[in-house]
Amino acid sequence: MKLFSQRKGLKPTKSAVQVDSIDDALRNGLWNALLLHYWRPIEDGRISEEKGWKILRRLWMDHFKRPVDEVIAPFFLGTRVKRIFAKCEWYEVYDLIEFMANQFPGESVNRQFIQFCNSLLERERSAYRFAGGRITQITSEVEISEMEEAIETSRPLKGVNAHLKTALDFLADRKSPDYRNSIKESISAVESLCRLVARNDKATLGQALKQIEDKVSTHPALKSAFSSLYGYTSDAEGIRHALLDEAKLDFEDAKFMLVSCSAFVNYLVAKAAKAGMPL
Repeated sequence: MKLFSQRKGLKPTKSAVQVDSIDDALRNGLWNALLLHYWRPIEDGRISEEKGWKILRRLWMDHFKRPVDEVIAPFFLGTRVKRIFAKCEWYEVYDLIEFMANQFPGESVNRQFIQFCNSLLERERSAYRFAGGRITQITSEVEISEMEEAIETSRPLKGVNAHLKTALDFLADRKSPDYRNSIKESISAVESLCRLVARNDKATLGQALKQIEDKVSTHPALKSAFSSLYGYTSDAEGIRHALLDEAKLDFEDAKFMLVSCSAFVNYLVAKAAKAGMPL
């Protein structure tokens, strides 16, 4: 909802998506998220001293690469980190919140922190969200939902899950994203799942899609669409072959493939369950 001053045209509304920058409102909001979910609970004892000091030492030594004897107490460390946080580059802000969400030894706290951050990132029109525990450039909540669901659904399916997480890691790397390998891992997740359903661990995706027709009821249009995607990843820009020239793949290509493959994983797992097929 717009504020009175924005409705009257006295104060501009946010319109541009924050891609390669972070404004003060977003930076302050993310610091508040760290303060409310980690520092304050550590200081007042709601988080045990053992857990609190463990993550703070790791933050100081492993993330910031600073001497461990500089860690005196949570309050003083929080003050020092705040100074760094206030001046660091926009991508270093995301590095820090991603580190805390993945390294703090408390799953429920991390889950609440991620939910808080995603709500803030959406409100402040950031181009990034937490998805699968990683900050990645995603602007659609539907896309996030598909990826999160696929990663969660595929947990018992080690190969499928590993491919999806690796695809997300390649895509989410803000300093050196690898779109070619992200696409390869996305389609490999679908291929791995189709092999499980087809009970044929040597089949290509094209072969497995044909073999699962008799096992799981899939719509012909969907089968055809993913056969085409497999052809794209086999031939386009030489993804599955030795590259003769530099691939001209970009973020949109890799995101499309990851979201599409995540949706197909969700779809096929549900179909297999309905058909009474254990995976």
